[in-house]
Amino acid sequence: MDIAAPTLLTAADPAPVRILNPDSPSPLLLVCDHAGKAVPAALRGLGVPPAELDRHIGWDIGAAAVTEGLVTRLNACAILSVYSRLVVDCNRWPDSPTLMPAISDGTPVPANQDMSETARTLRMEALYQPYHDAITAQCRQMQAQRRIPVLISIHSFTPQMNGFQRPWHVGVLWNRDGRLALPMLDALRAEGDLTVGDNEPYSARTGTDFTIIHHGEEVGSPVLMLEIRQDLIADKAGAEGWADRLARLLPPLLDSL
Repeated sequence: MDIAAPTLLTAADPAPVRILNPDSPSPLLLVCDHAGKAVPAALRGLGVPPAELDRHIGWDIGAAAVTEGLVTRLNACAILSVYSRLVVDCNRWPDSPTLMPAISDGTPVPANQDMSETARTLRMEALYQPYHDAITAQCRQMQAQRRIPVLISIHSFTPQMNGFQRPWHVGVLWNRDGRLALPMLDALRAEGDLTVGDNEPYSARTGTDFTIIHHGEEVGSPVLMLEIRQDLIADKAGAEGWADRLARLLPPLLDSL
């Protein structure tokens, strides 16, 4: 199911949100903030070379494929963004300076420089708000059915940043709520073949991650953010392998909540 937006986008542009398996009976709600790399036609590619949108600055490589694999394996619902994080980052607070970055990992984004308030508002109304409205609506639907949503946000990270080779295969990010994060850390470490980061390579305690705080912690729902290294899930086999692994690990953790 797709949700359309009335502004900025034309009929030729994709809808800003993908919702998979919305009638799922599972308490699990998967979200993927950086699932896509689309750019509205009106923004003319943001003025960056197309190859830049294929990089990690444009989207979370492999994250959508892992999310889709979990939907199939766990009969869960998933909500995925469609547009590039360079257009608007759906995992940032509305007043964040990195919401529509003027430069990302050394790449200038001309369309994001010297933006007017009107231009920012158009992107928020067309792309950002529909995504978060969809998450809110799905949570309310689950609560109406007497299910407490268990929110898991799927991300991926580049193997190298600023000359540093990141050693982690996967990171478990969490802020105040460790109900799901701590057991997941233990489960991943018990696999024996993984280097697992606790709030690595990023920390959820910086307060910059909007989705898990706003839709999870602020309303008391169990929440977890996973960061998987992109070279491990960049192809179909890798993404399927990680979907298999997580689909095996998650059910016992959900049962224990």
